[in-house]
Amino acid sequence: MQQGNRSKVHHTFNDGDFTRFGQMAAHVTVAQVDLKDPDLSPSQIDYALRQCLLHSRPVYIQVPVDMVPIHVPATGLQSGISIPPVFSTPSRESVVETIANWMSDAERPIILVDGETRAYGIVEDVQRLVKHTGWPSFTTAFGWGLLDETESNVFGIYRGSFDENNIHTTIQNSDLVLCFGPHFSSTNSYSFSSIPKGSRSILISRDTVVAREHVFRDIPAQFVAARLLERLKSSSVQPKGQIPDLSRPYVNRFSERPKGQPITHESFWPMMQPLIREGDIVLGETGSSGHGVRDIHLPKNVRTFLPVTWLSIGYMVGAAQGAALAQRELIASSQYHGINSARTILFIGDGSLQMTVQELGTIIRHNLNVTVVLINNDGYTIERVIHGMKQKYNDVASWNYLQAPAFFGADKSTYTAKVKTLGEVEQLMRNSEFLNAEGFKMVEVIMDREDAPKGPLTWLRTRQLGQER
Repeated sequence: MQQGNRSKVHHTFNDGDFTRFGQMAAHVTVAQVDLKDPDLSPSQIDYALRQCLLHSRPVYIQVPVDMVPIHVPATGLQSGISIPPVFSTPSRESVVETIANWMSDAERPIILVDGETRAYGIVEDVQRLVKHTGWPSFTTAFGWGLLDETESNVFGIYRGSFDENNIHTTIQNSDLVLCFGPHFSSTNSYSFSSIPKGSRSILISRDTVVAREHVFRDIPAQFVAARLLERLKSSSVQPKGQIPDLSRPYVNRFSERPKGQPITHESFWPMMQPLIREGDIVLGETGSSGHGVRDIHLPKNVRTFLPVTWLSIGYMVGAAQGAALAQRELIASSQYHGINSARTILFIGDGSLQMTVQELGTIIRHNLNVTVVLINNDGYTIERVIHGMKQKYNDVASWNYLQAPAFFGADKSTYTAKVKTLGEVEQLMRNSEFLNAEGFKMVEVIMDREDAPKGPLTWLRTRQLGQER
């Protein structure tokens, strides 16, 4: 009634136009429906859900308030949402054959797995390809965790020109880079330095293959991955040339420096290795946490979330709540890699936590198995290294962070700790209560406000300090 009368009501633009929100959402959704007819609503909802599953993108469903209690036919609920099958064509087979031939001829090949791979539904096929070929394989930050890092030919995140040893040179000089799910944003590609050379790469996107700068459209990633795997099962694609040692030099999990020394990013992140276990979900918030956590070698079946493109600080607190709830439901339904217990571990800075700290209340209310490791470096360190080490707008209020659990309703027995030295971090990593206790836990880690993890942030800090002298 209100929409039909173009009423000027709250939560609108006060002009009677109720379509504005759907129009706004159209820029970031793959389908939009407005449920005004009870007879059509079920099919409209199914259409939106089908588009969501088919494209792995969000949809927008607008429900007028007086439509909520209306009964509609339930016949559509008797079967699942159907997705059109991927079918073979001569042109698609030809592209796969060309790729397979190039793979067979490669002397210095590399596999690079980016984050869109999960949305394409090809993670398992790609993992089998990595194992079958034995090729040196890396992920991007967005793709971190999609490959099993316990495999001998999987070497973690490729960090472009910021990578150590000879990794960057080896990948850029490779004669074939097979890349699945490319998402080459500036942040995810380390300022575009990790993008493989077009003349030597095969980029497999949702429905497009760019093979050595030739573009082939309407060829789904699911088809390419499955058919490549099928073809390679009966053939060998071992590299013909000599591949240098690409093992990443993960340092000892405990620092060899004096126990009384202050905590630095360089010493801290390798010491977190014992915290991460099979099946855990690891979130690294935008900022120094999201960069530093990359120095951890992942066990099997660990899902990760890192800053990739949008970089909305504070997002990871709510994301941790959602991830932990989904994790618990999957474990309860025996759909979680055969694992009966796992945790969601959030690494976050003090500035980011202050943006969305109230979501700790939701985590505590649902009694979720979440561990929060708070990096307290007295403000927005990532913004300091970009916009000025001494700028006042990068300072934040000094909170008593470990009082937050009690404030948000946690039991008095909830585990909290504060560490200021390397020795205290080592003791924490040997504390069975911290490592093994179920439920919410929170640790505050004190670091210097101008310290930064190695890589882009250290480079930016050095440049910023040089400008300020």
